[in-house]
Amino acid sequence: MLIITKEFHFSASHVLDTLPSWHSCARMHGHNYIVVLELSALREDLTEAGFVRDYRDLDMFKKWLDDTLDHRHLNEVMDGLSPSAENLALWLHDLWKPRLPELTAVSVSETPKTWATYRPSADRPPGP
Repeated sequence: MLIITKEFHFSASHVLDTLPSWHSCARMHGHNYIVVLELSALREDLTEAGFVRDYRDLDMFKKWLDDTLDHRHLNEVMDGLSPSAENLALWLHDLWKPRLPELTAVSVSETPKTWATYRPSADRPPGP
């Protein structure tokens, strides 16, 4: 299994309004998000150039991210889902898997020390 990743950045606000009112994340706040897409392929499925997928093919994701999420309020964009990092990773995966069939995981960071990763069990790379 060969795995590639590419990192993207955007800024957005959200409110986790299902939290108790005393919780700081229940108030509107923002993050400088990092999203990492992971794409995988078997050796025999590489392109003629030897790619899992050409990194330039991911320019469409960057454009969509900039147009759809950057400097937006995620509560208004995410179809009624609570805009936690976990739900954002799930949502992005489900939206983009049909366009990027090699997509095996989406990771989202809200702060330099926190990450949420969604990797469907069917897409887990083999190994220990």
